[in-house]
Amino acid sequence: MKQDQLIGAGELARLLETPARIVLLDVRWALGDPNGFEHYVAGHLPGAVFVDLDTELAGCASAAAGRHPLPDPGDFGRAVARWGIGCGDVVVAYDDWGSMAAARAWWLLRHAGIIGIRVLDGGLGAWKRAGLPLEAGKPGPVSPPADPVDVGWGQLPVLDIEAAAAFPGQGVLLDARPAERFRGEAEVLDPRPGHIPGARNAPALANLDAEGRFLPAAVLRDRYAGLGITPETGPVGSYCGSGITASHQLLALGIAGIQGVLYPGSWSQYAADPGRPAELGDPGGLASTGTKA
Repeated sequence: MKQDQLIGAGELARLLETPARIVLLDVRWALGDPNGFEHYVAGHLPGAVFVDLDTELAGCASAAAGRHPLPDPGDFGRAVARWGIGCGDVVVAYDDWGSMAAARAWWLLRHAGIIGIRVLDGGLGAWKRAGLPLEAGKPGPVSPPADPVDVGWGQLPVLDIEAAAAFPGQGVLLDARPAERFRGEAEVLDPRPGHIPGARNAPALANLDAEGRFLPAAVLRDRYAGLGITPETGPVGSYCGSGITASHQLLALGIAGIQGVLYPGSWSQYAADPGRPAELGDPGGLASTGTKA
């Protein structure tokens, strides 16, 4: 199943030499680094379109909705049009942050009913290690496709705050944040420390190898089996700080053959409600280092 969601640098390079229409999305974003577009201008995959995570892959932040709520469907449709995606196009998203931001684009495009979206395994680093070319400079106008893709919405299930709070009673709710934030030892981004009661910790960064590529499907299955999750298990929910690395968790689950559902508001929404209980410590999880989004 891994090959259905991911594409390697070599395979992408070969595909770009064919007549197939390939749309490359450069989702250069990382927490605390507002210079994604500048990084893109300095060097990106030839022909790639820059995607702004904060304005195109998320709506306006608020305490009520979280730091990266889902974008307005109409706004997202206009972003897809700007990127130049047409029916039947192969869409490849990449970043330079362990595919965390690229996974958000992957999830949202599928949520909008657009198939054929894949993530460049290993991201920009894998492309560079393969000795493949980059281009620099600001982008020119994107050629509109002859047959623009229809952008829908709501094709994937999501959890609202009530469903997320109740989820541990019916399935496994995974928290993709680093272990120290899950335990409530180091909360610097959101209103208060801790995690949703009953959630289990599975930091997103542990889905990757040392070069930022996703672990093999069998290894990911073993990882999730340690939390009692198998392809035959009941529902699996995923959240993080703001819904970004939770999408990465869903991509890893999909590679392992496990279906999951996103809680977009994540801890940034949940923790902003003082009436919601928070749990501290680690009742059981896959402790590891991780990312912060």
